[in-house]
Amino acid sequence: MAQEPQPSPSAGMTAPNATGLSHAWRALRHRNFRLFFGGQSISLIGTWMTRVATSWLVYRLTKSSLLLGTVSFAGQIPSFILAPLAGVLVDRIDRRMVLIWTQTLAMVQSLALAWLTLSHRITIAEVLVLSAMQGIINAFDMPGRQSFMIRMVEDRADLSNAIAINSSMVNAARLLGPSLAGLVIAATSEGWCFLVDGVSYIAVIASLLMMRVPHEPLQHLGSTMLEQLRQGWDYVASSLPIRSILLLFALISLMGWPFMVLMPIFAAQVLHGGPHTLGFLMGAVGVGSLISALSLVIRRTVRGLLKIIPIGAAVFGLGLVGFGLSRALWLSILLMFVTGYGMMQGVTTSNTILQTLVDEKMRGRVMSYYTMAFVGMAPFGSLLAGALAHAIGAPRTVFISGIACIAGSLVFWSRIKPIRTAMRPIYERLGIVPARNVVMEQAP
Repeated sequence: MAQEPQPSPSAGMTAPNATGLSHAWRALRHRNFRLFFGGQSISLIGTWMTRVATSWLVYRLTKSSLLLGTVSFAGQIPSFILAPLAGVLVDRIDRRMVLIWTQTLAMVQSLALAWLTLSHRITIAEVLVLSAMQGIINAFDMPGRQSFMIRMVEDRADLSNAIAINSSMVNAARLLGPSLAGLVIAATSEGWCFLVDGVSYIAVIASLLMMRVPHEPLQHLGSTMLEQLRQGWDYVASSLPIRSILLLFALISLMGWPFMVLMPIFAAQVLHGGPHTLGFLMGAVGVGSLISALSLVIRRTVRGLLKIIPIGAAVFGLGLVGFGLSRALWLSILLMFVTGYGMMQGVTTSNTILQTLVDEKMRGRVMSYYTMAFVGMAPFGSLLAGALAHAIGAPRTVFISGIACIAGSLVFWSRIKPIRTAMRPIYERLGIVPARNVVMEQAP
């Protein structure tokens, strides 16, 4: 196992030499993270183009909200089934090699999708199979990527900043990718979006190969994979903060996030538009998410993040409620901005807190449960959203989803005091907050 970084008084604080707003980008002083940032910035634009193009392709082929949900289910259910096993493997093998393999296989999947679409051979069955293949890849890629983050920044004091910068990068791509996809689909076909995505993986694979990462000493301590799987479950279940965060976002993943699956229906039927309308709506989510992530980049410390989790979930839910009621394009775009902002506040802060709290020897396994909560529950939500939209319509489905997210945020808020109390000893050990015997208690 990689040795856990020693607690430092600077943990959660700005870098010593940071001045003005320079602390906002302090994680980029690490060469490995700069390489990752450059490669991912290119690759993620292609990823978001593929997400939009896949939804539009399925809708064009079938005109079915149920099949939109089914394809999303096929692409996400592997994360629910395989993530715990993937977490154990990530803790046992070199994490950089995990990412090189997952990115290479993802490139092959996108190029296959591009070839079938551009040659006019694509069928809904092939979309389902290739979506399932991507889901299997993601089940290993997500815990590997999250666990590798601390290896790229080296200094744990910069970890929260790296996570926020990574979220900003994802959402800049979320802003550009869907807009480009709408233009490309309108001008040519979905296949070119898939081709761009496949080629874009070269950038992130090259960045991983160029990194200089110290050898990871892997110590299994004689434990079998089954024993390590049980240890990971016990660790998550016994930690009130980790358990509570994962449960809240499992609910949001089940009830809230599948609104993305229904976006083609809103664009075509509710707002009477086409690919451009879909691009505008997805772009608005990206703008809101990007501004949200940037607001977290400029933070100097992880202190005070806990309360942002339920607030972000509530804002996300309110945005969905309004979107379900809206019939005007300008208002729907504004509400998608609000939805994206709230969604990213919750996602980024929860990831930051989890990465701060977790023991290094458990990092891969905890992040596999993070994958289950944030991605693994989504397939069930996609099926539920597709079935509900088929029965009662997409607007009512999204309205109900928003109400469920607001309810979850209220339950989390009611438990925030014991969660904060459980977090404090870890924050004290890491030097994020002063020890109790030095000053009066302050909120994490």
